[in-house]
Amino acid sequence: MAWSTLLRTVRSVIDRSPRSLLEEVVLVDDASERDFLKRPLEQYVRRMEVPVRVVRMEQRSGLIRARLKGASLSTGQVITFLDAHCECTIGWLEPLLARIKLDRKTVVCPIIDVISDDTFEYMAGSDMTYGGFNWKLNFRWYPVPQREMDRRKGDRTLPVRTPTMAGGTGQIINKNNRRLAEVWMDEFKNFFYIISPGESEQKLQCKPFSWYLENVYPDSQIPRHYYSLGEIRNVETNQCLDNMARKENEKVGIFNCHGMGGNQVTRTAMAWEETRTDDLCLDVSKLNGPVMMLKCHHLKGNQLWEYDPMKLTLIHVNSNQCLDKASEEDSQVPSVRDCTHTRSQQWLLRNVTLPEIF
Repeated sequence: MAWSTLLRTVRSVIDRSPRSLLEEVVLVDDASERDFLKRPLEQYVRRMEVPVRVVRMEQRSGLIRARLKGASLSTGQVITFLDAHCECTIGWLEPLLARIKLDRKTVVCPIIDVISDDTFEYMAGSDMTYGGFNWKLNFRWYPVPQREMDRRKGDRTLPVRTPTMAGGTGQIINKNNRRLAEVWMDEFKNFFYIISPGESEQKLQCKPFSWYLENVYPDSQIPRHYYSLGEIRNVETNQCLDNMARKENEKVGIFNCHGMGGNQVTRTAMAWEETRTDDLCLDVSKLNGPVMMLKCHHLKGNQLWEYDPMKLTLIHVNSNQCLDKASEEDSQVPSVRDCTHTRSQQWLLRNVTLPEIF
């Protein structure tokens, strides 16, 4: 964390918050080794017009424990958590506090604008996106669902009910995700471990997760009902569909089956429905492909597939062609061809199972 970035965060909080609403600023140092965060920082904040305290963790403890430490020492009625690289804009605080005044149980998060890391251009955030998470429980921005648009009745000044909030990056997210799966996700935690092989599992007392999916986050990408959840293996080549860590609008891949889940986990919703990896669906827009990964639109069309468990074929309904092994032109991409009922067009849908002990 650069000295100037940290100071811009602190100064923006002080300069752009009504003094009557700002009790104090608490800075938590998670055992940093940078010299300017030691005595120079303490001397600098003493000169500020608002009380600023520097709290130091005895050892590196991570984002969540550092924030909990700061919260335990704060004296204000409302606590606002900010990363050290944020800059508050004019009028940032009052709307947040107003919502909490209406309901003290409310947890609020502002729309987050962006400063480009390439050009430093200021880009306004959008109230048409909200926070969610993908199959690996990584935070992602998704379009606000229609149910929220209808609830707001066109009034874009009303808050959006969001199932998650932005915060935390990198390794910290991975550690917290495992804790989240164990503490909260009930039987759905198995899905997390299938998608994230290598994560450990142990039996804990868990709070129900299905209620959250049904009532708070019905738009979640985590599947609740599916025909198959696991690998799609070609009978002739013994290779599996693999997203190859590719992104939207790229071709789905095919690779040697490893049986470890991860990029080779594909969900087939029903025997006659979409086939997806995370929030991307297999999509074919023209004869003979290619098979692309596009945002799932739930309108069937180019994303509608039929699996025949007797013939073991995956038929793309719109084109009436079959999913086939890779072509000679591209050995890492499956193809679609006229159905010939050959072994190269036969696919085994295998659910991934978890060992009892990790």
